[in-house]
Amino acid sequence: MGTLRAILKHPDDVYPLLKLKMAARSAEKQIPPQPHWGFCYTMLHKVSRSFALVIQQLGTELRDAVCIFYLVLRALDTVEDDTSIATDIKVPILNAFHRHIYDKEWHFSCGTKEYKVLMDEFHHVSTAFLELGKGYQEAIEDITQRMGAGMAKFICKEVETVDDYDEYCHYVAGLVGLGLSKLFHASGKEDLQPDSLSNSMGLFLQKTNIIRDYLEDINEIPKSRMFWPREIWSKYVDKLEDLKYEENSVKAVQCLNDMVTNALIHMDDCVKYMSDLRDPAIFRFCAIPQIMAIGTLAMCYNNIEVFRGVVKMRRGLTAKIINGTKTMADVYGAFYDFSCMLKSKVDKSDPNASTTLSRLEAIQKTCRESGSLTKRNSYILESKKQHNLFLTVVLIIILAIIFARLTGTNPAN
Repeated sequence: MGTLRAILKHPDDVYPLLKLKMAARSAEKQIPPQPHWGFCYTMLHKVSRSFALVIQQLGTELRDAVCIFYLVLRALDTVEDDTSIATDIKVPILNAFHRHIYDKEWHFSCGTKEYKVLMDEFHHVSTAFLELGKGYQEAIEDITQRMGAGMAKFICKEVETVDDYDEYCHYVAGLVGLGLSKLFHASGKEDLQPDSLSNSMGLFLQKTNIIRDYLEDINEIPKSRMFWPREIWSKYVDKLEDLKYEENSVKAVQCLNDMVTNALIHMDDCVKYMSDLRDPAIFRFCAIPQIMAIGTLAMCYNNIEVFRGVVKMRRGLTAKIINGTKTMADVYGAFYDFSCMLKSKVDKSDPNASTTLSRLEAIQKTCRESGSLTKRNSYILESKKQHNLFLTVVLIIILAIIFARLTGTNPAN
């Protein structure tokens, strides 16, 4: 019922949603026949369906390397995230993980659901890794070693200052940006991007996730995961978990806005990185998650629901972004539109309002000066036109019938 209500409210979501569904089915049919590669791509679809779709933008050789890079780091992250593993066991595994990827026999049981399957059958990932080109292997090993060491460091260290926060995000996500830049360069399709820009690409995504996932992380059993820096949250509450209590709602939203404002500092670097990309497939692979991030921040900003449940984009808007992001003009347009959305939510009485507005106005200026804003149709901001409900329902029925025939399901069920 929720999906139908969303479609009735946003009928122009229907076509991109249908297209996305068909693309997902197509991607699932392209899983390689070799057992180890089949496992890797099947697992990729299970641990991140959105990433599995975005990765389809890439050519086969680079796609295989990025797939393995993602799964290796996802496995490393599974070890770090499992709060049931004793520190004296976890730290050595994190520090040695870059060596385990060369061992076809190595596995370590941890995590839950699909992540447990990934860890139990990690030998498939190692087997596929060993079939990659030398340049890809060296890049993946280097980043895995550096990330594992960084994660181990923060197992025994809390995120106290904003500098700590940036350092932690560098280890768990900035290094992903550096690694992807190395893989793009190893493929011969791109020049090697500066580390500072690659790092910002990762930090922008990671900080968005940390902000959005506050409630899930703070409620983690048996031990909370706390990534918001004390330097920020201590200005509003005595303990980080206090933000989720209703009596602290005003302070919680102010703290949230402070966190979002901190993330916005990376926008200009991200836009610069994407504008320097040459290969269209790599561009789309990089641009789609960045647009999703600025969109998510726009929805989280000034939104108490971050402390009550999950705040995320509706599926139709996600489908529009995946379907509609093709050129740098689309990136400038999306960043401009979402920054306008966020700007409209800024309360002048917010303690960080002036800084927030300054950062938003800076990215808007960059987008305007690109000269691209008149060259695209906004698929983000809502049209003011009233939709004809009857035609919308007819369209849904027709598309449901088409979809049923494509999938072999009964639309009446």
